[in-house]
Amino acid sequence: MAISFNQLKFYRKQAGYTQEQIAEKIGVSRQAVAKWESGESMPDIESCIRLADFYGTTVDLLVRDLNLPEDVTAGKHVFGMCRMNDKGQITLPPECRKVFHLDTGDMILVLGDEARGIALIKMGRLPFGGKEKE
Repeated sequence: MAISFNQLKFYRKQAGYTQEQIAEKIGVSRQAVAKWESGESMPDIESCIRLADFYGTTVDLLVRDLNLPEDVTAGKHVFGMCRMNDKGQITLPPECRKVFHLDTGDMILVLGDEARGIALIKMGRLPFGGKEKE
């Protein structure tokens, strides 16, 4: 798979920042961010690490050429990464909970595909007052 930075604009827009704000946060010029997003130049490895840390992703995912058309990313979100605790629990980022209207007591279906990963589907509230039946 080729190295590309075609996702930089997507990550920035999902995070709700301008090129100038990203440049300030990682210590580069706005022009540098603009050139990275347009493919005119590529960030150095230190900038890649700072960007990945800032967006809550990995350098690997940041630099992979996903070749996604612009319309494929409409309605798609990158909320960052979660860490699972020793009980197998994760905390979804606040923006994720807000966008998908997730509240305490909502049921979430967990699906898995060993080749493609895990998906979560909001199922809504439990029919018996929000508490699991014992």
